[in-house]
Amino acid sequence: MSNARLAMRKPSLVAHVRKEWKLYSFLIIPIAYFVIFKYLPMLGNVIAFRKYRGGPNIFGTEWVGLRYFHMFLKDPTFWRAFNNTIFLSITYLVIRFPITLIFALLLNELRSMRVKKLVQTVSYLPHFISMVIVAGMIKEIVSLTGPINTLLGHLGIEKIQFISLPQWFPTIYITSGIWQGLGWGTILYLAAMTSINTELYEAASIDGASRFRKAWHVTIPGILPTIMTLLVLDIGGIMGSNFEKVLLLYNPLTYETADVISTYVYRMGIGGKEGVGGNFSFATAVGLFDGVIGLILVTLANFVSKKTTKTGLW
Repeated sequence: MSNARLAMRKPSLVAHVRKEWKLYSFLIIPIAYFVIFKYLPMLGNVIAFRKYRGGPNIFGTEWVGLRYFHMFLKDPTFWRAFNNTIFLSITYLVIRFPITLIFALLLNELRSMRVKKLVQTVSYLPHFISMVIVAGMIKEIVSLTGPINTLLGHLGIEKIQFISLPQWFPTIYITSGIWQGLGWGTILYLAAMTSINTELYEAASIDGASRFRKAWHVTIPGILPTIMTLLVLDIGGIMGSNFEKVLLLYNPLTYETADVISTYVYRMGIGGKEGVGGNFSFATAVGLFDGVIGLILVTLANFVSKKTTKTGLW
């Protein structure tokens, strides 16, 4: 009996690695990447609690505790960036997430494979355009001599300096983000739809279900795990607004609605044309605070997802 139990017992992880070492060797480069570029730099967060002046001591020269946290929590500029981050990210998520899902459902309903492939290719090509080029295109489109203002001029409407008006930045940020990420976001949904049992659609057709009913009662429940996983990831990234895009599009005139935490950290730490720069400990404290909030958000979102749909990241 004991020998039978030993035979039924699963091999240990060490034994499995020894047996399949060739396959596991492919993990060396990804693991090294994450250790070197993701985990080791986390040691630098200690300067959020120490005074860093530069030089050979990369972990600071003096312990200051929570001084820098108190400083940015009392800074109205930080709270402006914090509010802008929340507003831009949540608004973008609330608009983009359902649009992407609806677009994937509509694309899945196309019967012509040529048209389907053409629409899918055209829609996800903007994802591969460099952010610098995207920002340049946006600035040209909304400039005073761009197509939008040219059309307004022909209609007898006064031209608008979109890129210099803070009230227009959220619209520019969100609409351009939807255009750039719409097609790429549908790929995961379409891949998940291919795993749905076709017999469910046949049964729904026999029952007289319309295409809308099939999508509502068959397609969406079939891809619900994918929907919830992507939603959890998006909620976890609320605090991480698109830094490159904001940095390339904003200017001092639009700080009121465009300045986010990532650009605030950049100006405080590295600086730039408008930034202070050199406050590395201060910037690290803000970045650490931002990361903790993001961790809390993704953990709560995953907990709610597990409780409601039995699906989560872990």
